[in-house]
Amino acid sequence: MADAEGEFVEYVSARLPSLHRTAFLMCGDAHLADDVVQQTITALYVNWRRVSRVDNVDAYVHRMLVHKLVDEKRLSWAKVRLLGSMPEPRRPPVQPDDELVERDSVVSALAHLPRGQRTVLVLRFLCDLSLADTAAAMGCSEGNVKSQTARALVAVRQVLAVSEMSGRSTR
Repeated sequence: MADAEGEFVEYVSARLPSLHRTAFLMCGDAHLADDVVQQTITALYVNWRRVSRVDNVDAYVHRMLVHKLVDEKRLSWAKVRLLGSMPEPRRPPVQPDDELVERDSVVSALAHLPRGQRTVLVLRFLCDLSLADTAAAMGCSEGNVKSQTARALVAVRQVLAVSEMSGRSTR
């Protein structure tokens, strides 16, 4: 028992930053990403003995993460909201030469995508999952992953082109 618990702690400690980044890029909300990762880790702990025996633990955990995010989105209507809308977080102005400009523009472009397209891009290109692993994590066909990826890349390119054009016009 202690050995399995140690393996669990070691696995989660090594993967936690990646899980947070993946969840954030899939949902676009840092607080929701924290909640989803916590729910995933809790479910993983409960099922660790079984999960640790699968061939690809990372793919299994990514699938759990996707399912927890879908559950969270599906059940969000039942949650109590204290404010009519969430206030926008205050961000310091980004300088044109700032290294974060590119990252922010990609995160912003991802935020414009529907959930399925955003999830496909995050799993395929950030998590470096194969086509088959992405399809398994999302519970859909490989053809669906291909079409979602193609549509998502077109949409991201359009958003980035528009933001680049508006950036040039203000200089």
